[in-house]
Amino acid sequence: MPPQPGPPDPAGPAPAAAPGPPRRTAFAEGVDRLRAAAVTEPGRLRLIGALLALLIVAFGAVTAWQSTERADAADDVLHRSQPLSSGAADIYRSLADANTAASSGFLAGGQESESSRDRYEKDIRTAAAGLVTAATNSDPRSASAATIAELNRLLPEYKGLIERARTYNRQGFPVGGAYLRYANEKMQKEMLPAAEDLYTTENRRLGDDYADATPYPWAAVALGVLALAALGWAQLRTYRRTNRVLNHGLVAATAATVVVLLWLVVGHTVARAHLDDSRDHGVRSLNVLHDARIASLKARGNENLTLVARGAETRTVNGTALDAYDYDYQRNMKALAAKLADAGRLADDDTGRKPVAAAAGDMTEWQKRHRAARAADENGAYQQALRKVIGDEGATVECFDGVDARLAEALEHERREFARAAGDGLDAMTGLPVGAGVLAVLGAAGAVLGIGRRLSEYR
Repeated sequence: MPPQPGPPDPAGPAPAAAPGPPRRTAFAEGVDRLRAAAVTEPGRLRLIGALLALLIVAFGAVTAWQSTERADAADDVLHRSQPLSSGAADIYRSLADANTAASSGFLAGGQESESSRDRYEKDIRTAAAGLVTAATNSDPRSASAATIAELNRLLPEYKGLIERARTYNRQGFPVGGAYLRYANEKMQKEMLPAAEDLYTTENRRLGDDYADATPYPWAAVALGVLALAALGWAQLRTYRRTNRVLNHGLVAATAATVVVLLWLVVGHTVARAHLDDSRDHGVRSLNVLHDARIASLKARGNENLTLVARGAETRTVNGTALDAYDYDYQRNMKALAAKLADAGRLADDDTGRKPVAAAAGDMTEWQKRHRAARAADENGAYQQALRKVIGDEGATVECFDGVDARLAEALEHERREFARAAGDGLDAMTGLPVGAGVLAVLGAAGAVLGIGRRLSEYR
């Protein structure tokens, strides 16, 4: 037979075991221990010491971080952004000057001077070298890289057109003038606008670096003030409980925090003042002088092309047909006059004002001689007009060279002024990141030792 169940237990089923207290998490137990410690004076002192050390270390870390960011941006302003901006302006100037030199050589015909030819070749080499430098310092996927690639494509095309114009001009074929005008059109409508875009992009990058270098480090300053307030409260609390005026560790921590905070505020204020000075009296002056020099180069090129085209290109203004190149010359000279006036206002010393004033005087004489050359050309005296433009004495080329040389002198002076001011701004932040980190660690150690001195009294 299969096994049968036994008789029921008269005592009944065994009762279930009573559930024990729920297990507590380590976090909850830690909170309870912390709460229990906080009601005792030693526990409170430990919490105060930890809080002070944390605040001082955080202040030092944020100070080092924000100071490093601003110092790196100031270094970029001095050694990267502004040189690249000036390099882009030099590319523009070199292209415009090469165009001017080519038209001057064309006017001389088969007697093109060696200096004119060398000037053209030097400008082309300078532009090519500037494009290489700009390409090296640009992001391959950026708009600047695309602009540089376009200029690298157009430059040999322009050179080819100039060489054809020279070849036909030496042979006495009028088609040489057409090639020169076509090369000038390529320069004015394609190459110079592209170079101007590159210049604008680099100036924008320079502005971004200034924006990163000059803001006050408010987060670090706020943490420094908070750390000083906490240290002051801790020392006041110690004084009220012990009647002791000074706690050496807390005093040392306070001194270290005060030094870092003063170093941060004073150093950044000085750096900001010098960087603002480099922008207001350096970069702005440089930009205006670059624009003035470019306007003079364009004016000279259009003056030459007025004689090359001999009225072949006209423009109707208010119902009157005007020579297109002479019209552009007049516009360029107005721009030159305006930029020279701006440069004179921005110059902050006699060394900067003198070359600008000399350039303005040369410009006035240039306009006077140009009117005489135009009058001779319109009266049919082409050779006389030619001598008044590219002749050895009393020609407009003397005035143009004077304007160009004086502007180059002013540019060099403003570059030195920029480098001095921006360098002083960078020097004002030198050592601050490392110094803040070291002093913060010492301050935190002082706070811990000071609180530890109080704790030893309870042992």
